[in-house]
Amino acid sequence: GAIGTSTFVWPAPSTSVSGFGYSSYHPAIDIGGAIGNAIYASDTGVVVYAGWNDYGYGNLIILDHGTGWQTLYAHLDTVKVGCGESVFQSSLIGTMGVTGNSSGPHLHFEMQSDTYG
Repeated sequence: GAIGTSTFVWPAPSTSVSGFGYSSYHPAIDIGGAIGNAIYASDTGVVVYAGWNDYGYGNLIILDHGTGWQTLYAHLDTVKVGCGESVFQSSLIGTMGVTGNSSGPHLHFEMQSDTYG
């Protein structure tokens, strides 16, 4: 599969952010915006999950970058990629939404390290 660069780019057009860890467990940033705003792959990688998630994320995409990092994109309105698909950095992967446990349109963007935990 595609291997990332380990240099991550901003995944959404907006810079409006709610911080990391503002609730009891929130290992991510929430990037505000409007339903339908484009969501981009933060780095090159392979889609390892694409679809509905029953645990609050709503429509969810997980990319494995092959460098020890995975990125999660949650609460999406639409998912434009499928499992096993290779994506390049900054390519369109979905659109911002308000699915799952979400109080308004935003992107829940999370980075997970293979060595964490």
